[in-house]
Amino acid sequence: MKQSEIFRENAENCAHLAESATNEPTFLRYKRMEAAWRALADEQDWLDGEVSPAPTSTARSRNGSAKAKPQRPDRAG
Repeated sequence: MKQSEIFRENAENCAHLAESATNEPTFLRYKRMEAAWRALADEQDWLDGEVSPAPTSTARSRNGSAKAKPQRPDRAG
């Protein structure tokens, strides 16, 4: 198994843990961990020569922030 695949499995585990989180800080922590594992997987693919480097410009929203805060799905029901 490739290292990047292991990183993506870790990201999926964090996503599942986020869905079962009992409070907002825990949910956000798991979502940050998920994003970090996905970034590591993408970087590993690049290091392994499987993808070309991405452009260096960062897309920004109108208010200047790089990305929006992850939103927790409603748990109504």
